[in-house]
Amino acid sequence: MQEPFRDPSVPIHDRIDDLVRRLSLEEKVGLLHQYQRPVERLGLGAFRTGTEALHGLAWLGPATVFPQAVGLASTWDPDLVRRVGEATGDEVLAFHHKDPSGAGRNVWAPVVNPLRDPRWGRNEEGYSEDPWLTGVMAAAYAGGLRGSAPGVLKTAPTLKHFLAYNNETDRCTTSSNLPPRVLHEYELPAFRPAIEQGAAVAVMPSYNLVNGRPAHLSPLIRRVLRAWAPDDLLVVSDAYAPGNLTALQGYHDTLPEAYAHAIKAGLDSFTQDDDRSEATLGHLRQALARGLLGEEDVDGAVRHVLSIRFRLGEFEAATPYDDVNGNVVNCPEHQALAREAARRSLVLLRNDGLLPLDGVTKIAVIGQLGDALMEDWYSGTLPYAVTARQGLAERCETVFCEAVDRVTLSSESGPVAADPAGGPLSVSGAEPGTFDLFDWGGGAYALRAVATGRFVSVDGMTLVNDQPGPNGWEVRQTFRMEERPRGTLALRHISTGCYVGAGEDGVLRLVDDADQAVWLAMEVVRSGTEQAARLAAEADVAVVVVGDHPLVNGRETEDRMTLALAPGQDAVVRAARKANPRTVMVITSGYPLTWTDDELPAVLWSAHGGQEYGHALADVLFGDADPEGRLTQTWYRSEQELPDLLDYDIIASDATYLYFRGVPLHPFGHGLSYTTFDYADLRVRVDGDVVRAEVTVTNTGGRPGVEVVQFYTHQRRSRVKQPLRRLRGFEKVRLAPGESRTVSLALPVADLAFWDVTRDRFVVESAPHRLMVGRSATDLRLSTRFEVEGETVPPRSGRLRADAHDEYDAITFVDETKEDGDAVRSDAEGAWILFRQVDLGGVTSCVATAGSAEGGVITIRRDDPLYGQALATFPVPRTARYAYHAISAPLAEADGVHDLYVVFENDGVTLARLDFGGGD
Repeated sequence: MQEPFRDPSVPIHDRIDDLVRRLSLEEKVGLLHQYQRPVERLGLGAFRTGTEALHGLAWLGPATVFPQAVGLASTWDPDLVRRVGEATGDEVLAFHHKDPSGAGRNVWAPVVNPLRDPRWGRNEEGYSEDPWLTGVMAAAYAGGLRGSAPGVLKTAPTLKHFLAYNNETDRCTTSSNLPPRVLHEYELPAFRPAIEQGAAVAVMPSYNLVNGRPAHLSPLIRRVLRAWAPDDLLVVSDAYAPGNLTALQGYHDTLPEAYAHAIKAGLDSFTQDDDRSEATLGHLRQALARGLLGEEDVDGAVRHVLSIRFRLGEFEAATPYDDVNGNVVNCPEHQALAREAARRSLVLLRNDGLLPLDGVTKIAVIGQLGDALMEDWYSGTLPYAVTARQGLAERCETVFCEAVDRVTLSSESGPVAADPAGGPLSVSGAEPGTFDLFDWGGGAYALRAVATGRFVSVDGMTLVNDQPGPNGWEVRQTFRMEERPRGTLALRHISTGCYVGAGEDGVLRLVDDADQAVWLAMEVVRSGTEQAARLAAEADVAVVVVGDHPLVNGRETEDRMTLALAPGQDAVVRAARKANPRTVMVITSGYPLTWTDDELPAVLWSAHGGQEYGHALADVLFGDADPEGRLTQTWYRSEQELPDLLDYDIIASDATYLYFRGVPLHPFGHGLSYTTFDYADLRVRVDGDVVRAEVTVTNTGGRPGVEVVQFYTHQRRSRVKQPLRRLRGFEKVRLAPGESRTVSLALPVADLAFWDVTRDRFVVESAPHRLMVGRSATDLRLSTRFEVEGETVPPRSGRLRADAHDEYDAITFVDETKEDGDAVRSDAEGAWILFRQVDLGGVTSCVATAGSAEGGVITIRRDDPLYGQALATFPVPRTARYAYHAISAPLAEADGVHDLYVVFENDGVTLARLDFGGGD
């Protein structure tokens, strides 16, 4: 007789129940690791979570490589992004059918962290600084990955990384400060669409802490994420993050305690110790034995794990995806899709008429990236590579140079030479070796030995020349240059922090002590800028291809400190443009850049564009295609315009296009066309619970073109600080010369809501709004006013949660208890939080729930934190970390509604809540 869990006619929840009942407790525990143990007696096979598929299948061999995620989003084309997801899902399946244990079907993509700060080392992995646009693209890509067959998943997409994760600097120990409005209006909306639509069926928490609590222990996993999901939601840990709960984060004393807390918070699968699961399972067994976990807790996690496996069709006789095979990998259709995606992602930042190219017979292709394609950490292995040089060479005559300095290095003992066999570098009396010097920005350099064409690397502690370029998780091919006397320099290895010294045998090795570093004189024997200028002058047009290396100066584990183009590359651009005014700068980077040449006639940008990049670039440069890409991030003029990297409060810090008050280098949504467009007849009306708008867009130029029509709103009166503009919708239109089209927006009035901290919910205020439409967040061609009938936020009264304040100064958000709740802690004497419009009518006393390791004093002042009338004072006793005292104090007479400042007279005081419920 067939077991119910194998019977497709039985509802899936009942099938899961049946299988869970048949499992022993030990067998259930075995399912809670990334490498799930088989249960042979029930025919349950092994299963592994986690296959990387961010912009194509990664890490498993040659597969179609599409543009980086930020590049895919720059197409502003959800349908295209969905098709890329579908193609990636097909290739995952093909690899899985070939090697089920090596290519699992739980894919760890997409990344939906809003791109709050372009200095984030993983900027290229996300989609946009706008949470709504991020959500749209994430739902599209995840929807493609999961497939369209009803009732069965092609793959099981996983959203990364929950929550508030935009820094690599100390990422496992830093806590992201999230006021309630930033949480609900900025961070959570990026995750919601893909989960709510069922496009993503799993979530991975992030390494960091949020308001003092590790993200892997967030109560929001159960309270918010699982409330959105239409089906069971699997929660998998990031790699080695569970061990951080006791080690780096010190949040729990023992791993059984930490793992029990994680399970209770909603974690289902532990990605710890690679395929060595025994230690993790042992800690879970101890948690059960100590009563920290109950079997019902394990059952809940196992249900989520098994739900994914059922929905992947593991227990079905057949699925619609069984016939997908290796023929789909890098197939002609996927190659064409890669070219289409790369072409549509290109953004024309500047153009004085030089583009599209016409009548050009000779092009000088110049730059470190002119004849190279880069793989990032989460890209696949390129099956082939069409570089900018190759793509343009198919169109006309090209000449090429990398335009890097060729140098010699010499010490007092003699010149540095490279072993022709790729072995050690050494100082000797022989002929000096020559090296090509690659500047990747942020003070990071790579050296390529001319004798071998291989890059200098570190093997153990010895410098060798045997690598194709910077590569690997621990990049060992980059160095910094530190000045030394008499014009010499010392090389410092970036990965280890060690210096380059010379042993008695002359071999260059790493040394710990800076005083042992060998002083090197660098002589330029061939100038990259001079070479660039010569080639540029000989050509009709110079195309200078610049940008970043995805593994250098910003990547996972490393943020960047500057947005400036590498100085060496910047100098090449200036030299080429000076030699030939018809110079196009083509930027290939995973983040916004700045440069110094303001006279460039044309600038194009794309993310690293995958295997078909060169063809796509040629299509756009020669005008076969209109540049369709638009920026999904603000390009600032300098990193000086950004708040601190760890400041996650975009509202208070005026960050992102939503709140930024400056004039950016290039605004969110920017991107030029080869034609021109006119906007006319903007009309708006409020139709019940929907705001409806229409605008007429006309191609007024002489070429077919593509326009991304962008709608924004701004609430003009509010109780709170509102965004200066917020993207509400867009439509991509293709128009022939003279053609017009009406573009519409249907915006639910509910989407105009903001998070009301006074009542812990979204609220739509009665207020005037402005609807704006145009080509970018600042190039707004038309606007009109409309009114919305909603609520008026009433004054507060009674109990006030400390984290639900309106403004603050010198405050850190912390965890109220280890399990749930947020509180605030003062970082300095005189720190304060502000509660606006508090109704004190009839109130004669107040209770503060607070604590402090050293004790302290809290004062409530009216209307001003320094000079306002003191209404109450609370002496806070010394307490343990999570112990609070309810401290009562009389309240000075202050009938009516007032703004109240809660002033912390000492640092280190934690406040959980105030209660103004006391009367006579």
